[in-house]
Order: sequence, then C-alpha cells, then structure tokens
Amino acid sequence: MIRIEQSRAPSYERLRPLRAGRDAGFPVYPDLGDRLQEPSEQPVDPVVAHALGVCAGYAYAGPDVLTMMLARLGLEDNRCRGVSMQVDPMFIRSTAHVVQSADGRVVIVCYRGTEPMSLINWLTDADVYPEQVRFAFPGSDEGYEVHAGFYRNVRATRYEVLAMLQRAVDGGSVLDDGGTVPHPMQTLYITGHSLGGAMALLLGIMLATDPAFTPLARRLQAVCTYGQPMVGSPGLAEACHRHEVLGPRVVRYVYRDDVVPHLPPKDSGHFAHVGQERLFDGRCWRDVDPTEQMSNLVGLLEMPVAYLSRRLEHLRRVPFRYSMDDHLPHHYIAALTPPGVPSEFGDAPYVSA
Repeated sequence: MIRIEQSRAPSYERLRPLRAGRDAGFPVYPDLGDRLQEPSEQPVDPVVAHALGVCAGYAYAGPDVLTMMLARLGLEDNRCRGVSMQVDPMFIRSTAHVVQSADGRVVIVCYRGTEPMSLINWLTDADVYPEQVRFAFPGSDEGYEVHAGFYRNVRATRYEVLAMLQRAVDGGSVLDDGGTVPHPMQTLYITGHSLGGAMALLLGIMLATDPAFTPLARRLQAVCTYGQPMVGSPGLAEACHRHEVLGPRVVRYVYRDDVVPHLPPKDSGHFAHVGQERLFDGRCWRDVDPTEQMSNLVGLLEMPVAYLSRRLEHLRRVPFRYSMDDHLPHHYIAALTPPGVPSEFGDAPYVSA
C-alpha cells in the first residue's frame, strides 16, 4: 500500500487567533529560513539542530502537524509532501516527508521513526541480517554490509523522494500541483529520529556516492539524526568518514543513556556509527567518541527496569547503562531547545534536567 499526503502550513493568523501581532511566542526564530542557509562554525548550528529535532519528532504525526510546527518555529508558509509504503510481509513501514520553504531555497527530508505500537517497525529494527550493498565511494567498488531492515525501508520510498528533490532543484513545488517557487533548492537537510535517523543516513550515503545524484549532493548541508541506531559495518563507517561530503556533514545526537544508539548488539554482527556524535549529559551537548555496540542482547533486559525507575521518585537516580525512556523524541526536543528560547508551541522556555 502506498499513501501520499500533502499539506501547507497554516497562517500565523490561524495559529494565534486570540493574539494580534507577533507576541504569541512564535515564530520562535523569525530568521529561521536564513539560519538554515548560513554556514556554521559548529558541525550544525544549535538553532538548526533544534529545528531539525522538532521536524524529526513531529514527523510521527504527518504533514499537517509537521508544517504547523515548522511554521511556529519560523519556516512560514512551508509546504510538505509525505509518501508512505506499507508491505507487512516484507517488514516495510517506510514514511518520508519532504518539507520546502516558501521561497524554495531550503528543503528538509525527514523520515518517520519506529512507531511504538507497530509490530512491523519493531521487526524491521530486529531484521539485522546484513545486506551486501555496493556504494560508489571514490576509488572503490567494495561491497559493504548494511542492516537489511533499514536498507529495505529507505529503498521503498526512495524514488518518490528523489522525484520531489529533483522538482525542487528545478524550481518547482514539492507538492504534486505543478506549482513553482521563487528559487530552486539551494540547501538540503536530511533528518530523522530512531529508525528514521537510520533511513536518513542511508539516503545521505546514496546521494553522496551515486554520480547520478551529484546535483543533490552538492546542496546537502547536513544529515542530522537523533537517537539513531547503527546502520552498517565498520568498513562502511570508515569509508563515510573519509568521504569529502559525508565526513564533515553527518551529525548524530544522543540523549543521555538512550539505548538505541548502542544497537544492534555485537552478537547480531559488527556495526559502527558514522559521523560526529553529540551527547546530552544532563547539562549540555558535547562532542564525544562514537557510541559502541551493546555486548549482547542481555543488555536489553535493563530497558524495562530503567523505564519503570524513572516513574518512581526514589529510583530516578539509580544509574542504568541503557534507557528506553531516554530514547523518546520529546526529551531530544527539550534538550535541543537553546536556553531562554520558547518551546515549539511558543510558550515558556524549557529547563532541561
């Protein structure tokens, strides 16, 4: 089953009907469109990281909610087209959203992550048997082992996503309405949370290594993922690290003791992370060495205990190595919100704890 959804962001008049002017707490970043295009001395500008984190979190809801939340942040009059494919016997539940700024200069590809109540998504995550994939890295025709479930899901919606990106490069609307925009796409971001982050990274690798996609790769500003599991072998990670586009432009965010970046475990095969890792340690985001694989599946037994401990006041400070609670996207969004900045709803600033 294939499903297509489209949406345009509501106006600020609709978003704040009881408050006149621009005093409703949003747009949170009046200059967000410009910030998304400006190069940053950091791997990713904190404002951009926040915006992409909101995008990754609300991708679970669909285009209507996604366009609204990005408008609240400052991407006024944005539009979004989403494509989903579902083939349960193949363990495919793939959903990609392509967001385009009003002027066309900025495009964000955002993948939906693992849906908590979807057995097929969980089976996809567990389908770790490696596929041998030949990516066209310079000077090499080597095949690399890639997580089969992740690779199958990104392939499922890839061509629809590429068609939208090509329309954006040609100055057209990503919506299937034949419309045009003032400018062709100049800046491309790819993002996602959890399974969505894994698919985001794989799409980034495809764009950067296939000569047919060079016009898209030239516009790739960053691949930003949140709570992303590992997608492939150490050899693939090393090839990405050496690549002139992927090496400096893949950034992964990990919140505290999130278990998912430790997966798959070592007894499922040898995997390694790609790109720069930023860890939120409870106080701030800092650059750290890549998260290592969990030793074995026994480590997963900690997850339900750690989750329950967060609900009991006297057990909240008990240290656990792995936490499923830390994987939830609202934790990432709260931690990514810069100090003193209103939330994505335009209300009181978050205080991270």
